[in-house]
Amino acid sequence: MDRDFEHVPVMLEEVLELFADLEDGVLLDATVGGAGHADALLEAHPSWDLVAIDRDADAVEAATARLAPFGVRARVYRARFDELAAVLAASTAAARPVVAVLFDLGVSSHQLDSPERGFSYRADGPLDMRMDRTDQLRAADVVNGASEAELAELFRDNGEERFAGRIARAIVASRPVDSTARLAEIVASAVPAAARRRGHPARRVFQALRVRVNGELDVLGPAIDDAVGLLAPAGRLVVLAYHSGEDRIVKHRLVAASTGGCTCPPPLPCACGARPTVRLLNRGARLARPEEVAANPRAESVRLRAVERLVVDEATRTDGGR
Repeated sequence: MDRDFEHVPVMLEEVLELFADLEDGVLLDATVGGAGHADALLEAHPSWDLVAIDRDADAVEAATARLAPFGVRARVYRARFDELAAVLAASTAAARPVVAVLFDLGVSSHQLDSPERGFSYRADGPLDMRMDRTDQLRAADVVNGASEAELAELFRDNGEERFAGRIARAIVASRPVDSTARLAEIVASAVPAAARRRGHPARRVFQALRVRVNGELDVLGPAIDDAVGLLAPAGRLVVLAYHSGEDRIVKHRLVAASTGGCTCPPPLPCACGARPTVRLLNRGARLARPEEVAANPRAESVRLRAVERLVVDEATRTDGGR
């Protein structure tokens, strides 16, 4: 790698707390990144093994090096997080119960700080944004190949950008766009001055492009379902999401698992035969503490959700988990 892959784990204190007092077994880290969370969790749980994945080759290399002191307890693989079940099944840890699963979604600090990766609007670089650099689709392909209507829809749906139409129109008029700095400049010129004072105007556009290039929202829901299915009874799943679209998917899948898909009116006992598989560990999403946000601005947008796998007698209750 051309620079150190530093990773400041977000909400580490809360993650350690949620995974405290769990039984011996396997930790699955579906987005290992620089292994900040994984390192701390293996240190806190000497009886745990780790199966970790990431689709970024730099992250796999960095995590493998950082976790080397744990020896055979730590295994790191290059894969997408919707391939987690297959990776676990093929690993030597497959015989042990899965007691903890962690998803730390979004883009890493290393990716943002590497101009040649094209993730950041704050540094000039190629319009790339691929987490897996063997993939074919680049951000430049989307920016220069999509129609104005397609770009506007992308910025609205994946970035919740209120000026999506104006930005899409400006991009099409400025093609070809070949760098992150040029794209950021076009976006800034397309939005009103008042909007530019509320943070960098290109943030949501870059976020939307990153999600599209990497297909993140397409695979997240099935990956969450798989993770719930892999958990042993009383095991826990923790998800850190930084994008509203991601968080909506996580919330929907975890709430569905906690009700078993029950459609009965909330005040009444469940009569539809739904069977919950997890219980929610907090109402809504937890946010990072103000002092953490001050020290690490990346934590400002994080939303933490967590569930615990029900044991058999809990899962067969007739009240839909209410």
